[in-house]
Parts: sequence; C-alpha cells; structure tokens
Amino acid sequence: MTADHGAAAERTRLAWRRTALSAAAVALLALRPAITHPTHAGRWIGAALILVGWAAMVAIAYRRARGLTSYPPKPARRTVPAFALLTLAFALLGGLVIAL
Repeated sequence: MTADHGAAAERTRLAWRRTALSAAAVALLALRPAITHPTHAGRWIGAALILVGWAAMVAIAYRRARGLTSYPPKPARRTVPAFALLTLAFALLGGLVIAL
C-alpha cells in the first residue's frame, strides 16, 4: 500500500491558508486602538506597519501554498523562518500599538 502524498500536501496548503486568515484577524484587532483613538500618530504608524506585515504574511502563505501544488512538493527552506520572524514582529508591533 502506497502513501497518498497529495493528501498531506493538501492539508499543509490548507493550514497555511488558515494561518493567513488568522493573521488577518490579528491585524484587524491590532488596528482597533488606532481607529478608536485617531489622535495618536504612533498608533497609526504601528497600524500601517502591522498591515504591511500582514500583507507579507499573506504573500508568504500564498507562495508556500503554490509550492505545495507541484509534485513532489517543494521544501520550505525560507518560507517557514520568514513566517516565524513576521509572527514575532507582528506580536511586537501589536504590543507597541496597545502601549501607545
């Protein structure tokens, strides 16, 4: 009996999409303080950086999902560390927006 490599790649592709969707929810939550208190310029700058980070996360997730459609799936050499660094930056910027 042979393993179905297509199912594993499909699950991983869907996991990357779910992660990008959860990053969108976090970005919207981080934008909330900038919208509720529009007088602070620092909050708007932080919110803009969060949106740029979110766009980068979506682009990385899309690239990784495309890499999983080939046979055999391409390895994730740079996408996973880049995504981890963006997640860390996302958390730091969210804390900065709330602290301001």
